[in-house]
Amino acid sequence: MSNIPVSALDLAPVRDRGSFAESFTNSVSLAKHTEALGFHRFWLAEHHNIDGIASAATAVLIGHVASQTSRIRIGSGGIMLPNHPPLVIAEQFGTLETLYPGRIDLGLGRAPGADGMTMKALRRDPRSAEDFPDQVEELLEYLGEPYETQRIHAYPGQNSNVPVWLLGSSLFSANLAAQMGLPFAYASHFSPAYLMDAIQIYRERFRPSSYLATPYAMATIPVIAADTEEQAHYHATVSYQRVLNLVRGRSIRLHPPVDEMKWLPIEEANVRQFLGAAVIGDEAQVRQGLNEVIERTGIDELMISSDAYSLETRLHSYEIIARAMGITAQ
Repeated sequence: MSNIPVSALDLAPVRDRGSFAESFTNSVSLAKHTEALGFHRFWLAEHHNIDGIASAATAVLIGHVASQTSRIRIGSGGIMLPNHPPLVIAEQFGTLETLYPGRIDLGLGRAPGADGMTMKALRRDPRSAEDFPDQVEELLEYLGEPYETQRIHAYPGQNSNVPVWLLGSSLFSANLAAQMGLPFAYASHFSPAYLMDAIQIYRERFRPSSYLATPYAMATIPVIAADTEEQAHYHATVSYQRVLNLVRGRSIRLHPPVDEMKWLPIEEANVRQFLGAAVIGDEAQVRQGLNEVIERTGIDELMISSDAYSLETRLHSYEIIARAMGITAQ
């Protein structure tokens, strides 16, 4: 059994007949639950113009969740930096770190978290992702110790030293995180194909920095855990439907589980590829599946994404995961 930290990723999903208020209440409930179970972090992700995900104002929601918890680290998985001026993000997360000292993480992504029209609505240059390394450097300056000739400061933010992570679903951010000496998290919950290559590149090319002496890698794995294998596969149809609707260009609000999926062979192939890293099953199967991931990748931390239609089912999934991974409350 592995003893590495285990964390949770929440997209603040919206149910088919639910509301944003319900989603936010559920996020708080999940954060409190994972904190009580002994999970290490609770991250929320930035998305825009996606009917079914309520975490668009990510920093605001992080503050709300942090105010309702006491120990677990709360952070972004991630903030899509090309959507924002680095100074604004430094001020937001400097404020969060001031309010909740020692508990805030800043995970950064390069993708827009939105389509082209939405990027335009965000008033950002579509080419801004090309400047991502420079944006990260600028942000780190605002969060670190000020230097003598520095003219622009983040107040609050300067010298807060909020831990910055680089997130990725390809090899770009793995290489950049290695060059900059930052921790790296791979998004295998929706892009499993490059997991092994990304981790290998990150470890092989890592340069020690003032932020990190040795490489630290995390991977996010989708997990559906239930009391029986049959129940787990039944509840997994919630995720299948969500991804299928994404493929079809429809709303990705959560729908109740179904006994049988209705999809074309090409659609099924796309969904299963998207969820290729998923671990689905009872406690023993989850334990075996996740320990195989840890052994194969050599990751230093595991992050779990677990979808379910009802909050109760989702909370129970995390209880089973905690038992499977030997997590204990601290």
